[in-house]
Amino acid sequence: MAGPRVDDIYDQVKAMAVSFRLRPGDRLNEVALSKELGVSRTPLREALNRLVAERLFDFRPGQGFFCRPLDAQSVFDLFELRQIIETAAVRTACTKATTDELRALHDELYATGIDISGLTVEEAVTRDEAFHLGIARLSGNMELLQTLTRINERIRYIRWISMSLDRVQRSKDEHKRVMQALMNRDADEAAHVLGAHINKRMDQVQDAVRHGISSIYMEGSEDISARIIQEAQP
Repeated sequence: MAGPRVDDIYDQVKAMAVSFRLRPGDRLNEVALSKELGVSRTPLREALNRLVAERLFDFRPGQGFFCRPLDAQSVFDLFELRQIIETAAVRTACTKATTDELRALHDELYATGIDISGLTVEEAVTRDEAFHLGIARLSGNMELLQTLTRINERIRYIRWISMSLDRVQRSKDEHKRVMQALMNRDADEAAHVLGAHINKRMDQVQDAVRHGISSIYMEGSEDISARIIQEAQP
């Protein structure tokens, strides 16, 4: 019975962390948080320890749990790791994926790419993640897929900031080039295009982090993610 309950708490606290309702560097008030979530501190601490293992929180003996600071180097490192993992995934997918699996990913990409005019930034990032995770899934390596999922959760906030609809169109064009290379089973071309696609986002990290920090500490902020999404609209 405790497992599913801890999972639920874990999901709720993680959502608060990635949307920065819990601010970077702040000490977590376990009593207040347990009351807000309506849970006891034992399952809350179990969930927090899982988030420490995923590096979303720090634990300092004698002080408690802290939200990890938001800094450009850490975010850049995550994007760099993402690039390494995804280029390896797409190379593997070129050789291991079946024709039917590639066709299914192709059809999904083109079905969601027909009309982007009504997309919010949040929807655009969600669709982008789905395509990249789809490639990772075709690699057949579930550890790789899970690692990429965790990276996405930690950089999603920064991607909301850096994304705008004109970039969505460029992303779709780049996705189509990656997909074509996959269909041709051209591992070198697929890895090259995908690596360059991610590298463009890495160039935007410093500005995105700076903007993110100013938004997080803007007075009167209740829903950071909603405001970031709104501000990122063209």
